[in-house]
Amino acid sequence: MLPEQIISEIKRLTVSQKLLMAQDIWDSIAIESGNIPMPAWQKDGLKKRYNEYKNGKVSLHDWQEVHARLRET
Repeated sequence: MLPEQIISEIKRLTVSQKLLMAQDIWDSIAIESGNIPMPAWQKDGLKKRYNEYKNGKVSLHDWQEVHARLRET
């Protein structure tokens, strides 16, 4: 099926059906994400950040702390 046909069919769905379809698409992406190769530049960036963390050059924040601060602003 061509993308234009898919879009046309999606437009016919109810909002509830579209939300369920979107969730199904995200779930399928999550399952297949292990098969997506990571580019070298991204690996290098992650390696650099991890080394900074190991060497104490980066401070971490608890996600609950971050959420609380965001709610304050």
